[in-house]
Amino acid sequence: MIQISPSMLSCDFAFMGQQAQAMEQAGADMLHLDVMDANFVPNLTFGAPVIKCLRRVSDMVFDVHLMIREPLKYVEDFAKAGADLLTFHLESDSDPQQTIQAIRRQGIKVGIALKPGTPAQQVLPYLDQVDMVLVMTVEPGFGGQSFRPETMDKLELLHQEILSRGLSVDLQVDGGITNETAKVAAAHGANILVAGSALFSQKDYGKAVADLRNSAMSAQ
Repeated sequence: MIQISPSMLSCDFAFMGQQAQAMEQAGADMLHLDVMDANFVPNLTFGAPVIKCLRRVSDMVFDVHLMIREPLKYVEDFAKAGADLLTFHLESDSDPQQTIQAIRRQGIKVGIALKPGTPAQQVLPYLDQVDMVLVMTVEPGFGGQSFRPETMDKLELLHQEILSRGLSVDLQVDGGITNETAKVAAAHGANILVAGSALFSQKDYGKAVADLRNSAMSAQ
């Protein structure tokens, strides 16, 4: 089953709550919330206080992507703010094992993200301890970038590893996802698609979500 996670980085922040509700009504499965610290990535977005406010107006699954230098320090803050799934970068300064355990202690799901240049092999030791792996199909930090097809080899490797081990681990892709690239990602094993401008630029969110999901499902 393909799940759609609209990236709130592409919403109009003046109407963030309303647009979150609109995506829920449009049939999206979760909301992707990009937290950037202007250190790990060259951009600054929002933190736990904004997510806490958004939680008051949305019951959707909050798919929180931490693009920050020391995620371990902030696990509890984001869990309390309302994160349902907390994804940290393998390339961050925090110890992966400790970060996984800290997220588990909060009773929420764990994800690990990989930048385009990070080999899939580096996440394999943790594969049976997480709920999701996020394969970045662009360099993290800014929305609107073009999809990098070379990242599909990594996605395919992870997909085959998950199958061979009999694991129940989701594969998420983020970056440059459109109706066309969604097909490519789904064909290589992705089942959660993060899309920003491809959804928020459309007038009819319901049609945009459905079209993206159907495009991906046609390639599975």
